[in-house]
Formats: sequence, structure tokens, C-alpha cells
Amino acid sequence: MPELRKDPVIGRWVIIATERAKRPNDFNLEPSDMDEIKPCPFCVGNENLTPPEIRSIRKEKTEADKPGWEVRVVPSRAPVLRIEGNLNKQPHGIYDMMRGVGAHEVIIETPEHINDFSSLEPGQIANVIRAYKERVTDLEGDKRFKYVLIFKNYKPAAGSTKIKHCRSQLIALPACPKSVKGELEGSRKYFEYKDRCVFCDIVSQELDDKKRLILDIDGFVAIAPFAGRFPFETWILPKKHSADFTSIEGDEITGLATILKELLLRMNKLLADPPYNYIIHTAPYRRTKAGYWSTIDQDYHWHIEIIPRLTRVAGFEWGTGFYINPTPPEEATKYLREVEVKV
Repeated sequence: MPELRKDPVIGRWVIIATERAKRPNDFNLEPSDMDEIKPCPFCVGNENLTPPEIRSIRKEKTEADKPGWEVRVVPSRAPVLRIEGNLNKQPHGIYDMMRGVGAHEVIIETPEHINDFSSLEPGQIANVIRAYKERVTDLEGDKRFKYVLIFKNYKPAAGSTKIKHCRSQLIALPACPKSVKGELEGSRKYFEYKDRCVFCDIVSQELDDKKRLILDIDGFVAIAPFAGRFPFETWILPKKHSADFTSIEGDEITGLATILKELLLRMNKLLADPPYNYIIHTAPYRRTKAGYWSTIDQDYHWHIEIIPRLTRVAGFEWGTGFYINPTPPEEATKYLREVEVKV
């Protein structure tokens, strides 16, 4: 019998289709044999093929836009939003409009021509996380921006291009995304009712009953969410409460790099190196004004969502907002726990 499960944060319903239950090898993934773009603009020595770098983590006594870097951040050559200009908000009849102002950056995660993020050493992944933090912190100074989304598209089925080189993206937005607003509003309602963070309660319950706990490493947990929308969807959450990803520092960065690498290694081995997206959900920038939401530091909790692209969203999902997940989260947890990998 199928189950209807309600997400405790935003109230979204998911159908866990138990009678359609799928094991890891039941998913037919499209081969990613697309011709690769060459020369790779993200490889060391090809710095002239990208726009000038915004930020880099590099060896001492090496110059910007030259070899010697470990992580490099550059503007996107095909930006979704552009950095120049003002917002110019204006009405158009009943509609609202503003200019497409924002920032779109590419975080090149290694100088080597490697496509699989999980194959990077934990120290290199930690450098990527440091670059994320620095860019989100720096962009807060631009008053036009309200939110910064960091995400990775791995393989074409997840939205990547033909360039097979480890990278992720950052887009700064002049408005908070609706999906994030849903989490923020759900978190606030939960906090108003129980005087506790809903994500902290999720972490506590999953640590207690362990039905959906995949990993517990150095201050972070990886869980299969109770109402996961997609097969093998996984969340990484800090056990210490914090609304902002940019609060992460020191050993926390190392811990996040370690659990992220191990989780992706397990997914890659279990699901034959699937396409996936990961997204960092963090609180928006806070700028005090009348009616300002004053409890966001207490009621929201940053986290990373990792979504293997194993199924397609079709008419039912678009028409209802419900999702159909053919792999119960408890089964996904069991499979991912049993995978043996070397970190």
C-alpha cells in the first residue's frame, strides 16, 4: 500500500510508492557519452579561457589568473543575471517587474581535469567550502542582493554542460527564492508552536531512532529525509544549530568536507556514478527594517540537499505539487549504509 508522507518543514506531501519499490540497480540511467568540449577552460594553464578571477585559493607568490591555484572563482560566461545596473523595480499593470540584476559565478574546484567531486581529497573539498563561504560573505555587502544560492550540477542529466571538470555555481539574487521562503515560513511556524527549531528536532529524532540515519561524522549527519521527494535524496545537516552556512569555520569545514565526500562516494558506488544536484540552503541576508523577522536565527537551520537524478518529474507532479518516490527513505538508508568505500 502506498504511503502519503508530509514534510514537517514546508508541509509538502510525498507519495512513497511502496508497490513500485525500486532497488539501486533498477534505475535506467542515460549514458553520459556526450562529446567533451576541448580545450577545457577550467584546467590549469588555460586561465586565459575564462573571465578574470574574482577570488582564488592559491599557492604563495603566484599571480592572479596564472597557474598555482587550488580553487578559482570566475564570472559565468553565460550569466543568468548580470552584475551591472540597478533593480529599477516597477509595476506593469497588475504585474511587478525589475531588471535582471544579480551575480553568477563559477567555482572551479580543482586545477586537475577531474569530473567526479568525490574523488577530490578532503582537504581540497574543504578549500571549496572555504571559497563558498568567502563569496557568500563578500556578496552580502551588495545591498541589491537578498539571497545567494550555491549549487552543483553533475553530468548533463542534472543540468551540466559538456565540460567534464569539477565545478559548482553561485547565483546572487535580488529576491529570496520561493522554495527557500517555504522552508523559512514552515520553520517559523514550527518555532512559534514549539519554541524549537524543526531541523534540530529532525536531527534529534533521526539520531535517536536511526531509521533514516546514513552517516554521523564530526558534528554533521547525513539522513534520508522522512518525506524525501526523490529516490536516494539525502540531506546533510550540522548538529549544532545555525541559520547561516557562513557561520561554519575551522574543524566544522573539515567535518563537512569529510561527510560530503563519503556520502558522494557511497552514492557513486551504489548507483553507478549517477547524475545529481546538490544545493546549499541557508538563511537570506538580514537587513533590519520595520516588521523584520527577528527569530530567523533561532528557527532556521542551514543544510545541504543532495538529489540523484534517477527519475523524471511528470504531469502528476507538476499538476499537484505532490511527488512520487519509488524508493522508501528507510530502504535508501539501508542500501547506503551497507556500501563500503575508502575515504
